[in-house]
Parts: sequence; C-alpha cells; structure tokens
Amino acid sequence: MDGFEGQLVALAPRLRRHARGLTRDTALADDLVQDTLERALRYRWRFRLRPGAWWGDGADGLLPWLLTLMHRLRLNTVRRKELVVTTDTLPDVSAPVTDPGLRRDLLQALAELPETQRAVLLLVSLEQFTYAEAAHVLNVPVGTVMSRLARAREHMRALLDGTRQPAPAAEAGTTLQRVK
Repeated sequence: MDGFEGQLVALAPRLRRHARGLTRDTALADDLVQDTLERALRYRWRFRLRPGAWWGDGADGLLPWLLTLMHRLRLNTVRRKELVVTTDTLPDVSAPVTDPGLRRDLLQALAELPETQRAVLLLVSLEQFTYAEAAHVLNVPVGTVMSRLARAREHMRALLDGTRQPAPAAEAGTTLQRVK
C-alpha cells in the first residue's frame, strides 16, 4: 500500500464519522464513505496541492479534498432521489458524553436540522474547519457558512432548551397588524 492509499485508510474513520452525521443512517453513511474512497482512488491524479494552498501539505490537504468529494456525492444522491428519507434510528457516533440522555437529545436535535445547516455545523464544530475551509468544501461563500452556522446553533439551542422556534408570521397564517 503506497502513501496515498495509506492516507485514505488513516482518514476513513473521520470520513465515516462525518458521513454518519450527514446521513443519519449507518448503512447510507458506509455507502457514502465507500463511494468517496472509490472516487478518490479513481481520480487520485486530480489531487494536487498548489503552493500556498489553504489546506496545507500531505494528509492535512487530503481530508478537505475527501470531504468535498463526499459532500458533492451526497448532494448528487439527494438530487437523484428528490426526497429526504428520515429514519427512526440515530447515528452511532461515539461521543465523550457520560449522560446517555443528553447524547440522545443531541443526536435527535442534530437529526432535526436541515441538511445544509447540519453539514456546516459538522464541518465547523466536529471537524474543526475554519469558515473559509468549510466554505471551500461546501462550495458556498463564507458569509453563507456563517449564517447557516448561526441558524444551526440557534436551532440546536432551541431544541435542546425544549422550546421550538416560532414559525414565521407568513407560515403561521397570521397577519401583521399596524399598531400606532
């Protein structure tokens, strides 16, 4: 096994953890990781670090490239199916939380986030990517990453506090009244 393949093997657990957070399903996550690694091996000639690139050298640069591949594969899958399947099973992600109830609440709250917010939250909070790195992986502007992250954190806070965010007035069927 050469250096590139060895780096792929070493990064597989991080890819699997990220995929489980994205898909909320163990089997789908394993398929996504397999497709990502397969594509990485097939297109390994495309992985080149330019001098001064933001992602560093060696394995440090390989992880963002792999996460970009994974994110795009996930988007292609969702677009093909044209629906999001929700399951009752939660991802089996190991966490340093000693309270199993809190871990369950965190996983349920994470599962309720929209996929765009969940992806940003996982990249920035779990993978410790900077906003610029997350924007590069997701192929969106840095401002979009910041706003999605703020919304995701607020949504998570509301879910964990037990309070739901109120629906906007247009969606709730109420009208605005002018008060003088």
